[in-house]
Amino acid sequence: MEIQTKINKPVFISSLLIAVSIAFIAALKPDLSGQFFGEVQSWLVSKVSWIYILAVAIFLIFTVCIMVSRLGDLKLGPDHSEPDYTNVSWFSMLFSAGMGIGLMFFGVAEPVMHYLSPPVGDAATIAAAKEAMRITFFHWGLHAWAIYAVVALSLAYFSYRHKLPLLPRSALYPLIGDRIYGPIGHAVDTFAVVGTLFGVATSLGFGVQQLNAGLMHLFDLPQTPLIQLGLIVVITILATGSVILGLDGGIKRLSNLNMVLALTLLVAVLLLGPTELLLQSFVENTGTYMSELVNSTFNMYAYDPKEDWLGGWTMLYWGWWISWSPFVGIFIARVSRGRTIREFIVGVLFIPAGFTFLWMTVFGNSAINMIAGDTAHLLAQAVNDNVAIAIFIFFEQFPFSSFLSFIAVLLVTTFFITSADSGALVIDTLTAGGEQDTPLWQRIFWTSMIGIIASALLFAGGLQALQTLTIASAFPFMFIMMLFCYGLFKALRHDLMLQRSVQSHNTSVQFTQSQIHWKERLNTLLVHPGLNQAERFIEHIVRPALTELCEQFEQTGLKAKLIEDSEKIRLTIYKEEAENFSYGIRLRHFAVPAYAEEKHNDYYRAEVFLLQGGQQYDVFGYTQEQIIADAITQYERHLHFLYLASSEILEEAGEVDTGNH
Repeated sequence: MEIQTKINKPVFISSLLIAVSIAFIAALKPDLSGQFFGEVQSWLVSKVSWIYILAVAIFLIFTVCIMVSRLGDLKLGPDHSEPDYTNVSWFSMLFSAGMGIGLMFFGVAEPVMHYLSPPVGDAATIAAAKEAMRITFFHWGLHAWAIYAVVALSLAYFSYRHKLPLLPRSALYPLIGDRIYGPIGHAVDTFAVVGTLFGVATSLGFGVQQLNAGLMHLFDLPQTPLIQLGLIVVITILATGSVILGLDGGIKRLSNLNMVLALTLLVAVLLLGPTELLLQSFVENTGTYMSELVNSTFNMYAYDPKEDWLGGWTMLYWGWWISWSPFVGIFIARVSRGRTIREFIVGVLFIPAGFTFLWMTVFGNSAINMIAGDTAHLLAQAVNDNVAIAIFIFFEQFPFSSFLSFIAVLLVTTFFITSADSGALVIDTLTAGGEQDTPLWQRIFWTSMIGIIASALLFAGGLQALQTLTIASAFPFMFIMMLFCYGLFKALRHDLMLQRSVQSHNTSVQFTQSQIHWKERLNTLLVHPGLNQAERFIEHIVRPALTELCEQFEQTGLKAKLIEDSEKIRLTIYKEEAENFSYGIRLRHFAVPAYAEEKHNDYYRAEVFLLQGGQQYDVFGYTQEQIIADAITQYERHLHFLYLASSEILEEAGEVDTGNH
């Protein structure tokens, strides 16, 4: 029996060899590899930290500018496409894949750390509390999600709009063209696979330590490497089950469960804690964050150097978010088909960030309030000694502490399962050349690899070295993301120009110049044809018209082809050096509107589809001459677009005679 495979061998084999080799070295020589990668990271912090700061600022500015411009009107898919998932499921998957587990780990710890050891000013003061929340918001806010948005938007746009593989290499298409299918593309995808594999594995390895801490807190389960190995095995098995169920059956349902559990925990702490103070703090924290956003974005502490603090916090986070961006970006892209770019950016940038701000306020301000009120000595000590246990010490200060801790353990578990299974799904897509319907064994293989690497490094003590390597790897990928931005902007401008050229369509010319009487056309508009009537229209009117037009194009020397089936027909003109032209008519099924007096319940529209998607107008009832006239009109607009596009290229090259002599 032959085993089915859908793999891109250069990426699959090279990724596996690199990952196993690095993991083996990190496990065999954890101290030496940790020292080496640490020195690399220290060099990056001391010499090129300004590049990190500037690059992340550019990513945020870029996404906001795209969102508010006309480019935001374009869809991630054909013009007629609709979102694959409801808003609730979409937000849940964004949140779970993006940084859900991080909020559990740092929701209490980071604000307390900044409160007790601020970068400027005195510790444990009111000013320190405000600064602690501002810094926490800054590290977990819009910048992080802008990094994810750049990668996700690039991949979703080129995949769903231009039919390229859902791979990082596709975002380079405007720059290198078909060379994305060669060694450059393989290298970019391999880099993304290795980064995703190590990122998820190290998070899984560190995360089981928090899970083990919670189980010890609840059930006195000892914190030992053997117990943590068992937890990794359990999580890997559960993640494998989720991967087997697929994106809709497993990951989506788990993500929805994550949101329910997270909201339960959030509301419980909000209501059991100082509710009024927390709500006031949320408003003030958000205002402080927004008012200081520009200053925070570009603050390098150049006049009062704080290299250790900058490297240990802001640089660490920026590197971590960038290193995770291929994984999170591909996953977000995969679940975002059919949304407009503006809707996508609002959803990815502001909705998760808003929830994150509320979470950090409820947990962070509650913890700071406890320590400031001198009621939680153990909490401050736990944050300094063992971050993994901090959130469970935090829950001890509330009523129903065991229940809250149990919910937290359950939430940590489900967050890790969704991270592992979505990570495996992304790696499988990357190594399969963008294929999403892959054999089951491939998905199970990568889920198992994540668990094996995490287990080996946890036992050998190489997790810290691998985490340092993952963050340091963000530096080269940062430049790839810059190319993503340039290529995406270039392609979006091109696409918007095409859309403007073809969507200013007006059918009145065909009717005023045709021999059909206006009463006949009115009667046609009032009819809601069934499937048989619509298919006859395609067979007897549309097909002969487009066949005649196709033959005429061929006689003029153009490469034209007619593609058809029972419910759609499409004429395509191929051009080697320019955008192809496509004019098609497709039958679309609708319910008969309530105002119609017809007895049947459904009807069909014969809608025009161009290369970029449906144009939302119906040509049922047109004559053959009108179909030809409509197609020629759209072709004329396409030629006008090609003229504008070529003129723009010549202007960029300085080859157009502007008349300024």
